[in-house]
Amino acid sequence: MAGTPPLSPLAPKTFPELPVIDGVSFATAAAGIKYAGRTDVMLAVTTPGTAVAGVFTRSSTRSAPVLDCQAKIGTDSTAGAAFLVNSGNANAFTGRHGTDSVSAICNAVAKASAIPAERVFTASTGVIGEPLPHDRIVRVLDELASHLRPDGMQDAARAIMTTDTFPKGAAASCDIGGNTVSIAGIAKGSGMIAPDMATMLVYIFTDAKIQQSELQSIVSELNNATFNCITVDSDTSTSDSVLVAATGASEIDVTGQQVFRDALREVMLDLAHQVVRDGEGATKFVEISVTNATSDTDARIHALSIANSPLVKTAIAGEDANWGRVVMAIGKSGAPADRDKLSIRFGEHIVAENGWVSPNYNEQAASEYMKGQSLSISVDFGIGSGAATVWTCDLTHGYITINGDYRS
Repeated sequence: MAGTPPLSPLAPKTFPELPVIDGVSFATAAAGIKYAGRTDVMLAVTTPGTAVAGVFTRSSTRSAPVLDCQAKIGTDSTAGAAFLVNSGNANAFTGRHGTDSVSAICNAVAKASAIPAERVFTASTGVIGEPLPHDRIVRVLDELASHLRPDGMQDAARAIMTTDTFPKGAAASCDIGGNTVSIAGIAKGSGMIAPDMATMLVYIFTDAKIQQSELQSIVSELNNATFNCITVDSDTSTSDSVLVAATGASEIDVTGQQVFRDALREVMLDLAHQVVRDGEGATKFVEISVTNATSDTDARIHALSIANSPLVKTAIAGEDANWGRVVMAIGKSGAPADRDKLSIRFGEHIVAENGWVSPNYNEQAASEYMKGQSLSISVDFGIGSGAATVWTCDLTHGYITINGDYRS
């Protein structure tokens, strides 16, 4: 897809103002991986002592960069860390060539940045199955290393985009003992978005001081409530990675601090929502909320069945309050449900209850509600206390246009 896709109607008005995170610097370059003249490589380098945590796709066909990063999580942080990301080529399903490319890039980054190769975390996003021309990345590494700057995070967000229509960034801070801890992150993601992991590439940086093991525990837990709760098309990528780096530059220990956990969750959820808002062809942002199911697990199964249903998603695109399709998605999910205890709402409009259309249902009011850009569908199962919330978007002709022409 050589052309620039039109800006998503759900895009934020502006890119957020991100704080400079002490202990990390960024640089970008145009390596020509897929298109000449397009900025497509990002390098971030952190100071010694940086703790790195990560969660990754569980796809059985995950890429060489993912496998390499997984092996490096938890390694000695004495020398800091470097993050190298390219767009335009996923370096996935490329066999030995993929592994060789990762090794060549890591060694070249190590040489240019003085960060050991075992602390270089790479990621690639783009077309699957084509060898990565890593020599083009290696050629721009000296340029990248010489242009590192602390305020370059927005440029980094643009460099990792593929079919994204806008760069994604988020920030939060928390107060600990009268001192401020800052968190800022960027993400890419637009299609091939589904839980397990969640999908996309995400890089979050904080100046907090924390042990790697605790940071890993927090990130893994928060991932399940944020990136693992979004879906655009039910397809899980080969390259999904979320990496969180704590430089410790503030010297503020956040061990056991709930306010830090809450601030990190805020950034992760913000980025997750932005990915859905940039779903390929999306015109509606939709929250699916399930309550009183038999368990949280079953609630999640139901919520995802609704969120991933092409019939539900196309009805939303057509602004049709077709609650019958929600009933269908519940019935096919495989999790327990009692038809005669279901209650379904579109926003504040109750559309069905007790196994039948609600006597108070107003078709005109429900149809008017569906014209909005941000929608909610709520289902009360009435058979337990399980609950789950997921976020998705509609399915339009735009999705077909983008993906029918992805490799050109």
